[in-house]
Amino acid sequence: MCCRFYTEPADPQIHAFLEQVNRSPLADRFRRSSVQPVPASGEINPSAVVPVIALSRGWKRSVFPMKWGFSMNGASGKGAGKLLINARSESAAEKPMFRESWAKRRCVIPASWYFEWEHQVLGNGKKKAGQKYAIRPRGQKVTWLAGLYRMEGEFPVFTILTRDPSEDVRWMHDRMPLMLPESDINAWISPDEDPESVSRAAVLALAFEKA
Repeated sequence: MCCRFYTEPADPQIHAFLEQVNRSPLADRFRRSSVQPVPASGEINPSAVVPVIALSRGWKRSVFPMKWGFSMNGASGKGAGKLLINARSESAAEKPMFRESWAKRRCVIPASWYFEWEHQVLGNGKKKAGQKYAIRPRGQKVTWLAGLYRMEGEFPVFTILTRDPSEDVRWMHDRMPLMLPESDINAWISPDEDPESVSRAAVLALAFEKA
């Protein structure tokens, strides 16, 4: 899964994305409706507004401010008020919440790395969060997280896709975000491309360190 990630504002690519969305009218609308920084950088939590790569209405690759998390409209009980921050890539095409976005509204979230906590299994079978790690593709400074987006009212929101873990991090957790090589960003966000085929090029070689 992915419930935290980090964007390093000093990184030239990340800085350029932050600068671009800061100038957008959409960022101004977010600012008027939220007390959170728009766009956010540093350690990113669910509900933060960050730069996201997607196609514009003119089918041009662009960067937009988007809020992290699909609202669980109509949910009651424990689900009320919660955000869906992750979607399983294996089942997104069939889930009513995600299938239209899977087909038509895919996006990429630039990050420096993502965070994961080692899941430890206790003697009673319950899981406990252990050491926190910062993880990114081996040899890369930017991590390209594959996601889906949709409109909620006048604002775009996104969720991050997850998949089975690679051998590098399988010992740590049973899920990891779907990460793409930079060369596949255009294919991923294009509705003319098959997302299942593009996702097969997911980055699997990962580096990590204690955070």
